[in-house]
Amino acid sequence: MYSFLKRALDLLVAIVALIVFSPILLLFALAVKFDGTKGPVFVDIGTRIGKGRKPFYMYKFRSMVPGAHVDFWENHPELKEVEKEWKKIGKLHIDKDPRITKVGRIIRKTDLDELPQLFNVLKGEMSIVGPRAPYPEELDRYIAEFPDTEKDVNVAYSVKPGLTGVWQVSGRNSITIPARYKMEADYARRRNILEDIKIIIQTPIVMITRRGAVE
Repeated sequence: MYSFLKRALDLLVAIVALIVFSPILLLFALAVKFDGTKGPVFVDIGTRIGKGRKPFYMYKFRSMVPGAHVDFWENHPELKEVEKEWKKIGKLHIDKDPRITKVGRIIRKTDLDELPQLFNVLKGEMSIVGPRAPYPEELDRYIAEFPDTEKDVNVAYSVKPGLTGVWQVSGRNSITIPARYKMEADYARRRNILEDIKIIIQTPIVMITRRGAVE
């Protein structure tokens, strides 16, 4: 029953959201396409970890210059100190990250670069609510650094990743990696549709307040 209700909720929310946000999706798509960096509208490297720890392509508006995840730092040795900071925490303040485009700074500060993931929800690759979908190398790095988390990781990805989730509405980057995966594993075990609805309602508030976001 839970699986049926969750899929019905996913489809309902995704279809309504796509209808409501279609003008914004079109506006951002045009802005990214003609931002002067000559890159694709969606991220060029979008492989993420999904259910069963299987990779899938996650749609997301491109907010960085082309090659940001491949050879950017090698091509900019003058940014060695910035690269060290990035390697230390895995993220940079939006206004300090030289890889982020001018349009990218706008869409990242609103979290609206995530809207294309609604298409992943329609395809059944993601849910509206679920664990965050990391890059494969990102997950490998987490497990190497915190090997005791792998059990929780496997439980967390026994369900589809989500556009939002318990981690996003509970503090995001203020939460440690082990605590986050325990939180997401516990969510996967509960399988409670009322919790999903509660998280969906909380998400716009978190987006507005930017609680726990790295900016």
